[in-house]
Amino acid sequence: MKQSLTLGVRQQLAMTPQLQQAIRLMRLSATDLAIEIREAIEANPMLEAEDELEGDALSTDMDGGLDGWGHDDSPAEAAEDGWSEANGEDALEAAEATAIPQELPVDTRWEDLYQPSAYALSTPPREHFEPPARAAESLTDHLLWQLNVLTLPERDRLICATIVEAVDADGMLRPGTATLDPHGCLKELAAALDLQPAVEIDEVAAMLKLVQQFEPAGVAARDLRECLLLQLAQTAPDTPHRAAAQTVLERCFDALAAGNRAALARRSKLDAAALDGGVALIQSLNPRPGTAFGDFACEYVEPDVYASKEGGRWVVELNSATAPAVRINRHYAGLVRRGDTSADNAFLRDHLDEARGFLTSLKNRNETLLKVATQIVLQQRAFLEHGAEAMRPLVLADIAAATDLHESTVSRLTTSKYMHTPQGVFELKYFFSSHVGASDGGTVSSTAIRALIKQLIGEENPQRPLSDSRLAAMLAERDIEVARRTVAKYRESLAIPSSNQRKRLV
Repeated sequence: MKQSLTLGVRQQLAMTPQLQQAIRLMRLSATDLAIEIREAIEANPMLEAEDELEGDALSTDMDGGLDGWGHDDSPAEAAEDGWSEANGEDALEAAEATAIPQELPVDTRWEDLYQPSAYALSTPPREHFEPPARAAESLTDHLLWQLNVLTLPERDRLICATIVEAVDADGMLRPGTATLDPHGCLKELAAALDLQPAVEIDEVAAMLKLVQQFEPAGVAARDLRECLLLQLAQTAPDTPHRAAAQTVLERCFDALAAGNRAALARRSKLDAAALDGGVALIQSLNPRPGTAFGDFACEYVEPDVYASKEGGRWVVELNSATAPAVRINRHYAGLVRRGDTSADNAFLRDHLDEARGFLTSLKNRNETLLKVATQIVLQQRAFLEHGAEAMRPLVLADIAAATDLHESTVSRLTTSKYMHTPQGVFELKYFFSSHVGASDGGTVSSTAIRALIKQLIGEENPQRPLSDSRLAAMLAERDIEVARRTVAKYRESLAIPSSNQRKRLV
């Protein structure tokens, strides 16, 4: 084989540090982006947080320069030549003179793209991030607090504390092994206590009755029936249908669970009005009394984009309050000198290049996010106006083609990003859904089908709930051809039980 040298041309993507940074910023949520900006400000002396938004604030342009240097030269050249306010005013006038289309079906806040202050984010920086919300009080802590205010012998206190520790997050008594035998539960608790003399089951039963008087009502019950009876016992004696509800729980709980109205009427010996009232009262009780407590803090979503209808047009704008305002420090940038090879000048120049790259990546992220969000609103205007039933089929490829972006970029931008709409706050991923063929040749979004199923079930007769086959037939009447198994899958994804489980007595 003869060896030779040849010349060729080929395209190759180089993952430069700036490109890696741009990709990382693309996938950050609003909270993570604020943290990233704060860390960049602390690490780079060329970046500074604005104390207040100024009309001529600096921001990056599409070439990575700075609108405010007044020309396209590098910052080092600008610092050497001098920077003037007149140049900044000329740049602002040039930006305002940019031609903007007047008629668009979906408007975008053009100041987010064209004004110099658009990417020097508009909210003042926080001196310190707010500490996370304090974890909510756990059910165990709440029960132990009630125990500690009681005056009890040490032995009884230890038995009560053991019972409290055996209460699970739902408020039910679940010692070590899940047993359905109430007496077995008491034996297990007695065996867990290493006291002298040995703890008797009667002692545990007496202390259990004490703990069951704690708040929330129904706590430390051994089964659902006991939980509901405990809550019923703590209601006011003059509560309507209280006696009927107690009769149903004591005599025919299994018939109530099975939804057998005939067996309920026969075994409870109640008339129709009393039976209906008693069952309604039971349904108002909480089968999981411990869910009001938890070892977690509430997390709030900060929308990245706002979509609103103004004057008959949908307007899309970025939420500039999701990150601190940031810009180039003019004083430090002015210290960079061309041709100076000293270590200090190299330090400043490197950090200035890094700051310019960061602001460019930040600007590109915001600009691309706004472009994608605008196209989503354009595609899903029917949903924004009429609700989930009007959702159109949409996939990442559709938005990628409309915005001239790669699908992976659209995927990064729509992950952990939220849009505030008149219908609520949704993750951008929510607006994408697969499609199902319709009998008229069109397509229907799977999200719209789920919404229709939920609507039909919400309008059904509780005593004669709709089966999956009936739901499929009703969808077919609306020109939506779906199989019964598909209906069952969508129903389960909505956490809606089957027709047998949905059957109501009232």
